[in-house]
Amino acid sequence: MRGYFGIGVEEISKEGNLGNLVRSAHAFGAEFFFTIAPIVDVQEVRATDTSGAFDHVPYYQYDSVKALTLPAGCQLVGVEFIEDSIELPSFKHPTRAAYVLGPEMGSLTPEMQARCDHIVHIPM
Repeated sequence: MRGYFGIGVEEISKEGNLGNLVRSAHAFGAEFFFTIAPIVDVQEVRATDTSGAFDHVPYYQYDSVKALTLPAGCQLVGVEFIEDSIELPSFKHPTRAAYVLGPEMGSLTPEMQARCDHIVHIPM
């Protein structure tokens, strides 16, 4: 296996969704997981994590988009429906990437979109 990936979410507001996402990150082999300005109590989610995903995937929490730090050479890939986003099946994934999702009932903030190296969308 070459490279690595991490996954994160901006302004998540539902504890169950955060739990599902960190468990999915673990199941898919993510090297790390992160949140940016979460609106949920992450410690509450950790306490109810019966799969132990928080024990197996490094977790990072950032207070803002500006505070987000990634490993050197890691490209930030936003997952968002915007006019210029690339459909996921045709996207060439970077060798080192961090994917970031927006909140449940919203979009990635303009600040986050500006910070992304790429923006993709999942066709539905």
